Amino acid sequence: MRIRDELGEVHADARFAAAFGVRGRPGISPGQLMMASVLQFSENLTGRQAAEAVRDRITWKYALGPGLEDPGFDASVLSEFRSRLVAGDLASVALDALLERLAGLGLVRAGGRQRTDSARVLGAIRALSRLELAGETLRAALEALAVAAPDWLTGVTGPSWQRVYGARIDDLHLPESPAGRQDLMVRYGKDGYYLLEQVHGPGAPGWLRELPAVQVLRRIWVQQYYREVTEGRQEVRRREKLPAGDGLPPGRDRLISPYDLDARYSIKRDHGRGGYKVHFTETCDAPETQPRASPGTGPAPDAGPGRGDRPNLITGVATTEATVPDAAMTTAIHQQLAGKGLPPGEHLADSGYPSAELIVHAARVLGITLVSPMLPGTSAQARAGAGYDKASFAVDFDRRQATCPQGVTSSSRTPCRQHQDEAI
Repeated sequence: MRIRDELGEVHADARFAAAFGVRGRPGISPGQLMMASVLQFSENLTGRQAAEAVRDRITWKYALGPGLEDPGFDASVLSEFRSRLVAGDLASVALDALLERLAGLGLVRAGGRQRTDSARVLGAIRALSRLELAGETLRAALEALAVAAPDWLTGVTGPSWQRVYGARIDDLHLPESPAGRQDLMVRYGKDGYYLLEQVHGPGAPGWLRELPAVQVLRRIWVQQYYREVTEGRQEVRRREKLPAGDGLPPGRDRLISPYDLDARYSIKRDHGRGGYKVHFTETCDAPETQPRASPGTGPAPDAGPGRGDRPNLITGVATTEATVPDAAMTTAIHQQLAGKGLPPGEHLADSGYPSAELIVHAARVLGITLVSPMLPGTSAQARAGAGYDKASFAVDFDRRQATCPQGVTSSSRTPCRQHQDEAI
């Protein structure tokens, strides 16, 4: 009710026109579905619980704007609506609309202080070993072909395929010995190559090779296997890590699931996870510098004790593959905020976001002061906590001198290069 009183209609239907057709009977208001999705997330409700809240909670009806007699909608409508947002590349519409409204009220502004940090997002997929990945990818392709062209598939595979690939590949039922697992990995490879040859053969319908599951099979087989001729015979080999093997693809390109081609495996602080990375940017102005609401707009929401009279507000969200380094997103985040008319004057970030080049670019090109702690030292002194590491020295860049904690200045300077940039 407070949202409706203070902000009015935030999500107008016209913003979502690209996700809906122009013919047919008018559907449920996408603006109402957007607000229902926001409320559903804020209260951590299932789709069925959210649909029930729309039907019987007067506070939700007040926020969404339908009449008291409105019967609501089926729970499946919410998931369908979110799928339309993703398909129409409209995932940021809700936040952009809210920021425009908040900027009109003077609650967010350009030139303030903002901060950015990243978090890992776990993919909704099982963690698979290389053996499981190969078997499950082949099984998924066979299932897709069984639905699309069952008669053709029966003609190119035998009963033994059903026994091997009829059920989900599960590590509980795989060989325990390394030799047995290696042999099964090679069998999966041979069967996968055979199936790809049949799909691309002259007797197969041309459209079979375009099936998504078949395309995934081809991509994963390129990453996991290769074939070579040995003594006149063609042998299937599993790719191994360099330098002993022929090399697996780098982590940024390696698929880890046949069901989610965007998920990647990454390691942070000795913990590996498969999924994505999300970057959140929010305002963090000091209480005395926070923007005030425009006259006549009503009281501002209570930010709680110790937080001033305005809450910190999210201004930007960017999702990437898990292997994308934070520094690769620094300029993209600045451009995203500038595109919304909310570039920060001072941007706080952890040590993964800046570099010397990015700090200079942000200041000279975008007028943003990028503030970050120094990267922790990796020298023997820093690791042991004894002696002087690089952070212990005061550096005068104009004079090109460094002073140690005992007050002794350096007597010489040797230029070096960082990532092929200019000498420093």
